Amino acid sequence: MLALADPDLDHGPRTDKSATMRMCAVSREVRPIDELIRFVVSPQGEVIPDLKRKLPGRGLWVRASRQTVAEAVRRHQFKRGFKRDVRVAPTLPADTEALLERSCTEALAMAAKAGQVISGFAKVEGLLEQGRAGALIHASDGAADGIRKLDAIAGQRTGNTGESRGLPIVTALTSAQLDLALGRSNVIHAALLAGPASKTFLSRCQILVRYRMDDDDKTGDGGQKF
Repeated sequence: MLALADPDLDHGPRTDKSATMRMCAVSREVRPIDELIRFVVSPQGEVIPDLKRKLPGRGLWVRASRQTVAEAVRRHQFKRGFKRDVRVAPTLPADTEALLERSCTEALAMAAKAGQVISGFAKVEGLLEQGRAGALIHASDGAADGIRKLDAIAGQRTGNTGESRGLPIVTALTSAQLDLALGRSNVIHAALLAGPASKTFLSRCQILVRYRMDDDDKTGDGGQKF
């Protein structure tokens, strides 16, 4: 539950572990924690994002939106929220996005180690035609023709009910970032198999896209591009 005496701050990562809602320090809206980012103050007095919600100290929560984080910086919301002098880098919105991107690439790397990622146009195409893909991944800087062809195949796949499966299609990462995650070069297309590691990757990509787009409606369930 939110602390009544100080609604801006939590009491640390070890308290209220079951809390599912927090107040955004900027909008004052109470939102699910998956739609927020926790910020803490480092021992050096610098405000830093705590994406895993595990860093020590009291935390201040801000909507997972680059625009909202930028507004918090502009309005000196972190100083008011933490009720102390803190250092806030003017690049905090961009730095937070970079950390979210790294979180996605790390999750994709874990999914690959778990054997839940297939890459390469032909292999991905085959997986889609077999109806075994749980999600489709394209590099954001990939060629439109290849993306269009695989999207068309994904759109033709149906589930047991005969309805469209609506595969999630991820375009949040560049080819260089996919290369880094998968440990190979020139990765443009990949597909996910079902599994917990793949689910974690998709969840983190949704947060990244929400942060960039500032539009929760664009990060819904299956069939959405993110």
